[in-house]
Amino acid sequence: MNNNLNIDALKLKRDVWDIVDYLNKMFMNAIELWASDIHIEPTEFFLLIRFRKDGDFVLYDKLHVENISGIVTRLKVLSKIKIDENKKPQDGKIVYMYEKESQNVDIRLSTLPTNYWEKVVMRILKQDESLINIEALWLIDINLEKVRAELKSKYGIVLIAWPTGSWKSTTLFGILKNFNPLEYNISTLEDPIEYAIEYVNQSQVKPEIWYTFSTWLRSLVRQDPDIIMVWEIRDKETATLAVEAALTWHLVLSTIHTNSATWTVQRLINMGVEPFLLASAMKMVISQRLWKKICSDCKEEYQIKDIQRKKVNEILWPIIDKSELDAAVFYHWKWCEKCGYTGYNWRMWFHEVLIVWDYLEPLILEKESANAMRDEAVKNGMITITQDALLKAVLWETTVDEALKLL
Repeated sequence: MNNNLNIDALKLKRDVWDIVDYLNKMFMNAIELWASDIHIEPTEFFLLIRFRKDGDFVLYDKLHVENISGIVTRLKVLSKIKIDENKKPQDGKIVYMYEKESQNVDIRLSTLPTNYWEKVVMRILKQDESLINIEALWLIDINLEKVRAELKSKYGIVLIAWPTGSWKSTTLFGILKNFNPLEYNISTLEDPIEYAIEYVNQSQVKPEIWYTFSTWLRSLVRQDPDIIMVWEIRDKETATLAVEAALTWHLVLSTIHTNSATWTVQRLINMGVEPFLLASAMKMVISQRLWKKICSDCKEEYQIKDIQRKKVNEILWPIIDKSELDAAVFYHWKWCEKCGYTGYNWRMWFHEVLIVWDYLEPLILEKESANAMRDEAVKNGMITITQDALLKAVLWETTVDEALKLL
């Protein structure tokens, strides 16, 4: 593997004699690196293989073009998709046995025709039960208290707002594990089912037979549920049904693609959900990003730049005493073998927790902008995602450079 992204420095491999063994080792290396994705990309002269780790790319291998057909065909066989279809995108799933932990790892596969051959991207879904806990989500104390308080409610809708690659399922299941399934009737519809939870009624979406989020929701409300988890809100029909379920004494958990907590409210209004329903149903929105965590083995104290100090002070003065902030010490990395000479060791979450209290109701009813709702939420104690990131830099869990990338 090559961390400097210099493709020319990678030696071109002419032949892969045993494709089965080669791909098994590739999967194992990606899993051990805690890579989130594998990219297999054909070019005119070679096949490039890259891993995405902690949001960045790491070069893995460079193979001669003669190997493209064999590797892509083998991956299609493993994922049970059509071998002879190379003009249309296809999706499939590989179940890889990770022998070191005697654990099956799901790998979602997607093919895309390009001008040279088919590109293949695989998302690695390795379960880590240690993360499926509300206290393992890197919520700062004040946000953790807010989340716990809102989860005591018997009804309402709680949303995880996320861009792609923010590990929404980990947060969603961390929240779900807050409830004892023997004390509640809990039902989920997922795409796909990633974590098996005992005594929870889990169901897989099957659009090919019209078993979708919206049709499932209509049936589920007749199953006497207490807690409903909808994998994702993608359209007006699902959004409206989820909100209506939340208003009829059900706690609804779901996710939605948005970039901030208040943009989530506006997105639902733009989808066509009636503001008067939304104002009554919304309980909480957790917006999150998955970001780099500083390596604890090689971090060292350093002086941040004056321009950075000015920006940190500007953002954190509203929530931290000035004298404490002036005395804050920041860390960065020295590079070491344990972090692969990257300076970072795994990832952590930055959060923005919006509690939809009464002060937001008139803004929702008037369809005010996301920025207006954000300003009002900040006045009422919401910590922005950038503030959360910088607080974690103050606590030596990440660097100022990483935190300020959110701006």
